[in-house]
Order: sequence, then structure tokens, then C-alpha cells
Amino acid sequence: MTSSVLDLAPVMPVVVLEDAADAVPLARALVAGGLPAIEVTLRTAAALDAIRAIAAEVPDAVVGAGTVISVQNVSDTVAAGARFLVSPGWTDALLDAMKASGVPFLPGVSTTSEVVALLERGVTDMKFFPAEAAGGTAYLKALSAPLPRARFCPTGGVSLASAPSYLALPNVGCVGGSWMVPGDAVAARDWSRVERLATEAAALRG
Repeated sequence: MTSSVLDLAPVMPVVVLEDAADAVPLARALVAGGLPAIEVTLRTAAALDAIRAIAAEVPDAVVGAGTVISVQNVSDTVAAGARFLVSPGWTDALLDAMKASGVPFLPGVSTTSEVVALLERGVTDMKFFPAEAAGGTAYLKALSAPLPRARFCPTGGVSLASAPSYLALPNVGCVGGSWMVPGDAVAARDWSRVERLATEAAALRG
């Protein structure tokens, strides 16, 4: 894998799966569309099985776990095959567990102090969440001059329309979003639609 999760693709799909049986065809559609880094959120009971299935059956996918909010989440998801971790926020205990996991991670931040605290601990790759509600592109642009080492994956309210303005910022490596995995397409198992939306998202940078 590349040295940073932020460099795998311009957009990281944020996936919520109610049925683990959908995980493999969904992941294949996203990879075919050019989005290999897939964040499966721990918001449903199917999440761990979904991560396990993608890790085992879709070798071209780089499956990660999102909504990681506890030390137990870290160990459970890495054991299931997660190759990176994403949290909406962080604590000392959670950060220590993610650092010890052996896989890349994106701890969530929404304030300057949180960014400085992570830089102090040697962490430069972060998730900016909830991006739109926390100040959007204007906030991240303001951080780039005093804190140039910090790089972000803004997630939360980011859309196909707003993604390019985030991706144009020097401190944004990729954006996270769910617009290429709409609930109605997943429910209908319309994987060709997912692939089309993924292709459109993958083309956002260059």
C-alpha cells in the first residue's frame, strides 16, 4: 500500500452496509470505478462481516474500518482484515491503540488544538470531521499556513459538487463521502450505478 491512505484515490467511499452479502459486489463495483480505498463504517451489525468478506474476496480493494471509537473496535476490525482505521474523533487511549495496531489510521479532528495535539504526537494524516459543519474549505485553508504538516481527509457533508474545492487545497489528500454509494442503489443492488458514480468520483483529480 502507498505510504498514506490519503494518496490511494481522490475520494474514499464511506460505506454503511446492513447486509454483509452486499459487501463483495459493492467493493468490486467501487474498485472497478477507480476507488480502491473503502471505509466500512461500524454503524451496523454487518460491518465486521463486511470487512472480513471484502478483505478475503476483493484483493484489489483496500478495506478500512470507519467510526472506530474504542480500543475494542481497533482490535476487532484489524482482526477482521481492516487495512486502515478511521475515527470521528480521538482520545489518548484510542490513539495509542490505533498507533499500536500496525495499520495506517486517520484520527478525526475538528479544532486547531486537536490538530496541534496530533502533530505533537507525530501524527500528520487526519480526518477532518464533520467537514461542512466544522467550517469546510475556509477552515482548512486557514490551517494550511500555520500547520503545513497536517494533511486531511475531509468527511461529513462533502458532495460531488463540493469535493473539487476541497481537493484543490494543499493540505487535503482526499475526501470522504457516500454519494457514490447511495442507499437506494445499495438496496436495489444496482452495482452498475455504483460503478458509474465511482468512476465519476475517481476522475475528480486529474
